[in-house]
Amino acid sequence: MKVAFATQDLERIDAHFGWAKNLAIYDLTPEGWSLDKVESFTGDLKEDGDEDKLAPKLEALQGVSILVVAAIGGSGAARVVAQNIHPMKVPEPEPIEGMLEKLRQVISGTPPPWLRKVLAKGGERQFDPEGLDFEEEEA
Repeated sequence: MKVAFATQDLERIDAHFGWAKNLAIYDLTPEGWSLDKVESFTGDLKEDGDEDKLAPKLEALQGVSILVVAAIGGSGAARVVAQNIHPMKVPEPEPIEGMLEKLRQVISGTPPPWLRKVLAKGGERQFDPEGLDFEEEEA
């Protein structure tokens, strides 16, 4: 499964989705993870309410199952969910590799229902973060 992280420094989950300089996209399996690609964005990345700036980021998320961010606006979250991507929010910046390990451990065992559905990529998703110790942003 592919997991994307909104990041300014490519090491931590530390960016609002709309203002992120980078999206680091990893392939995650029960055995480990590897960096698939980094999508970098330039231009005006500050808060401005411009919804059009999300289009390149949404396009970069093709094939991604989970998007982990420091923050995401309601309309951005709705657009991510519309692409069948599950947005997740961390309460404070944390290392990308730490989150990858948390997710790896969860998918190695018995994932909660919402994550089983993400892994299966089918049907309606249930948002049940049981077993994960971070916050989610609802659409």
